[in-house]
Amino acid sequence: MILTPRLVLYAALAALVAFLPDAGPVLAQPSAAARFTRLAGDVREADGHLYDARDDTGRTMDAAQIVQPPSGPYLAVYHTTLGDGRFHAAIAISTDLRTWHRRHDFGPGTSQPSLAAEDSGPEDSGGDDSGDWVLAYEKDPDNHLELRSYPGLADLLAGRRERAFDAPRTLSRCAEGTPDITSAHGTTVELTGHYRARCDTDRQLTAVLHGFRAWRTRPDQRLDHAVRACGPRGNIGDRTFLRLAGQDLVLIEGQLRPDDFGSWRLYGYDPRLGRAEPVAVRTHRGSHAFANPSATTITAPDGRRALLVSVFVPREGAAPGEAGELLYWRDL
Repeated sequence: MILTPRLVLYAALAALVAFLPDAGPVLAQPSAAARFTRLAGDVREADGHLYDARDDTGRTMDAAQIVQPPSGPYLAVYHTTLGDGRFHAAIAISTDLRTWHRRHDFGPGTSQPSLAAEDSGPEDSGGDDSGDWVLAYEKDPDNHLELRSYPGLADLLAGRRERAFDAPRTLSRCAEGTPDITSAHGTTVELTGHYRARCDTDRQLTAVLHGFRAWRTRPDQRLDHAVRACGPRGNIGDRTFLRLAGQDLVLIEGQLRPDDFGSWRLYGYDPRLGRAEPVAVRTHRGSHAFANPSATTITAPDGRRALLVSVFVPREGAAPGEAGELLYWRDL
């Protein structure tokens, strides 16, 4: 055999590899959705849980979002269908995540509320007790997004708003809603939501409000395509942003079949890769439908850092005793 320069190089590389230590198989880093499922996919392993969450007036706490200020009680914003047949958004406080005391009703036709402190982002949703708070919700009739600011926690709990903005519908002539505030810095609020595409199916949007005057929206087709690739053919609706173990995750609801509330499922979307994957949730009795996800890190009542998850369990996909809002948390 004639040793050409290329063969000599290959031989040298082979000899070098032979002397390298065996590092074993290279393990791929688990996705953020897989991390979430491993940590919070089984409610039976949670350190605390509450099915069919209700406030002290007996109101259901549907689509609840929990926020923890640096001091004081936990805050929950949520909605309930009352005797007038309309949604009413409300805010309640708790010291143990189980007993909730309602403090204010934001009026008829308000639903799917989202709350954030100004000068906060996804990792700092609690903000300063004395600082401004921003609330967004879906308003009917003429389903559209509304935003309100409050100059302090006491004003928020009393419903004394400082600024208000009623957003025009820009992507759908039928409905826009399910807001999730992702950032509130100064007078700029960034949020996500849904719009009723062709007045037929819910799809995703992002929006920015500047100075409580200038409003800009755009479709989030990348997120829509990623969730649809997992199988949903119905609505793609409410979502929440979470940073878990240094990875960004959007936890989002998707409906496998149109008009089938028992087919709501959860998906984890990686905004960096543009991919989504199913997120399995196991409950004590085997509910299979989950919607309106919300998740955040908190200091649990026992003083430990924890991941708190809230999801709505539609009765069409609920096991006995598990329908309604489910809150649960797992120590980190």
